[in-house]
Amino acid sequence: MRLSQLISKTSKQVPHDEVSTNAKLLIRAGFIRKEVAGVYNFLPLGLRVINKISQIVREEMNAAGGQEVLLSALQNKKSWEATGRWKSFDALFKVKSKYQADYALGPTHEEVLVPIAKEFVSSYRDLPLYIFQIQNKFRDEARAKAGLLRGREFLMKDLYSFHESEKDMLNYYEKMKTVYTKTFKRLGLETIETKAAGGTFSDFSHEYQVICESGEDEIIYCPGGDYAENTEIATVKEGKQCDLGHGPLKKVKTIEVGNIFPLKDKFSKAFNLTYKDRSGKDHLVLMGCYGIGISRLMGAIVEVHHDEKGIIWPKQVSPFSAHLLVVSDESGVTSQAEEIYKKLTKAGINVLWDDRENVSAGEKFADCDLIGIPIRLVVSKKVGKGKLEVKSRDNEKTEVIPIDQLLKRFS
Repeated sequence: MRLSQLISKTSKQVPHDEVSTNAKLLIRAGFIRKEVAGVYNFLPLGLRVINKISQIVREEMNAAGGQEVLLSALQNKKSWEATGRWKSFDALFKVKSKYQADYALGPTHEEVLVPIAKEFVSSYRDLPLYIFQIQNKFRDEARAKAGLLRGREFLMKDLYSFHESEKDMLNYYEKMKTVYTKTFKRLGLETIETKAAGGTFSDFSHEYQVICESGEDEIIYCPGGDYAENTEIATVKEGKQCDLGHGPLKKVKTIEVGNIFPLKDKFSKAFNLTYKDRSGKDHLVLMGCYGIGISRLMGAIVEVHHDEKGIIWPKQVSPFSAHLLVVSDESGVTSQAEEIYKKLTKAGINVLWDDRENVSAGEKFADCDLIGIPIRLVVSKKVGKGKLEVKSRDNEKTEVIPIDQLLKRFS
């Protein structure tokens, strides 16, 4: 893509109504624009990142046996009344049409999926079943000041599992712990699996937390990896010696990027979702729920991967693989950049080419650092014909290489 044709533009001005690093940088770099508090529009650069995050999550859910669906955001009031959550769910957006019908604007999808599952699940032969979607969610948050980390509209992956027995449900629950850790690692985040309260669902749940000073959560954990609890339910205090000899426990600020719940029979009971066992006896289906905040992940990645100059995208979620700059107006240099751009594009390497005219080299370098694409390529008269300068966004070292060796950098 040529930067001169991109709808969005970078900005030197820090948004006055944003307090979070992720929102400030993503707005300045041209990835998102605020609609209202807690609601953001994703521009071409931002959508490319969201799509890459979604695809990695989708691949891991498919590998875990998931079947993808897309469920309605506008939901049946009667289903929410059946679970008792029409009145008890504090953050529920309630919508009344001009025809006086009431709807819920979906913050989650148990009330939609369980009635659907009831139509197709009747026997033990229909189980287990794993259904997931990537869908916008809506929550009437009282406080939406953390950019993409706490939104009133946000993109989320939710997977629901349906089982014959608690044993089978817990086996899949343990499997998904491994899947989640792998997924976040692929996205460039090291997460801590953290025990948390289960709310009205069960005695426990697990969150996936990323250490970050700007995080809204707080956990106590062992750096050795054998213990982590959300401070809201923690039974020990910071500084206690680890029982396995790993040293003192630490308390840190974190960002929650995913969670898993053993729902058990809470929702199957509300809708009488049952199956017949091998002897023909009816039993309630047991369920698990597995959520990952897709747009929240985008914000978390920025909070973790940035410096004073801008964003530093992990290559697997970066909007482009390389950022190509021309810092000379001479026709020979421009034609050389055109040749590099076409060569990389033909090889299937996505390049953002800063082809803007009448823009200083300093401004181009600053925009490149702000946008945060992993590799910077510079073509200039100084570097010389047939060569270009290569620099990684997370490293100050630069080197000059022949153009014919460039493709090896992306293999």
